[in-house]
Amino acid sequence: MTGGSVTAWPALPYDAWRDTCDTLHAHTQVLGKLASALAPPEPQLQHAALRLGARGWETQPLPAPDGSGAIVVGLDLCDHEAVVQHSDGRIARVPLAPDRSVGTVTREVVAAVRSLAGPVEIDPTPQETPWQTPLDEDDAHATYDPAQVTAYFAAATRAALVLAELRAPYRGRSTPVNAWWGSFDLAVSLFSGLPADPPAADFITRNAMNAQEVAVGWWPGDARYPKAAFYAYAFPAPAGFELATLSPAEARWDATLGEYLLDWEDVRAADDPHETALAFALSAVQHACAVCNWDPALAASAEGRPPPVA
Repeated sequence: MTGGSVTAWPALPYDAWRDTCDTLHAHTQVLGKLASALAPPEPQLQHAALRLGARGWETQPLPAPDGSGAIVVGLDLCDHEAVVQHSDGRIARVPLAPDRSVGTVTREVVAAVRSLAGPVEIDPTPQETPWQTPLDEDDAHATYDPAQVTAYFAAATRAALVLAELRAPYRGRSTPVNAWWGSFDLAVSLFSGLPADPPAADFITRNAMNAQEVAVGWWPGDARYPKAAFYAYAFPAPAGFELATLSPAEARWDATLGEYLLDWEDVRAADDPHETALAFALSAVQHACAVCNWDPALAASAEGRPPPVA
């Protein structure tokens, strides 16, 4: 699989789109809050994860509170609207546009869900963000540049395809390519099958980090690291985990974040961006499995291909 031209992997300078990024991040939190409220609980909080679809971020089918069927709530980043779809064919649309605040969109999306599917309540407090204004009261985040969102979605789609190819042959338990609305990133986790002691007692950590895993992901930049980048880490990681040399040469360990990083701009500059990003992801998994003493057969499966379907 080739990665296409560099122009197909758009530039995503965080400082230029920071305000739109924060608004879009906040919009994804509304979807995540609905998934958390309605989906049956799963290990590692998988029920709360979103997906990157062909048109943007979306929930899995969620049970309608009134028992009438299922709903999917999404952010259509092509037509720039939030969409609530019911399994009986009904649909409601909420515009995403410049100067439409997070508070306005949140209230209209929740009202649309209630109209189509019955009563639902969400906790409007944002999670893992530097701001704490309740989503349904947030009039500060109201910057939405459609061209910047289009560039983000094109980049996120490329990243998601890399992560999907990484997980495809793995024979152990793995997650889909999750779109995490708290940290606003895409990630896939491969599990060894063994439990782990969570590093902290807060709700998210004790539920999300209670199994041995290798995670590889991508984010569009944030205040901690204002660049789009692929990342990789293992949990729990043994001493010396940070000493590996990964592929390509531009990959490096970031001591502040505690993760291996490969900047998006380095990927874009490669002759084959897709294969470059995939090489980083696979080399991170190979290193993590080796130093964490995973079952060799399980670790080796990440390098293989699933058998042909007859």
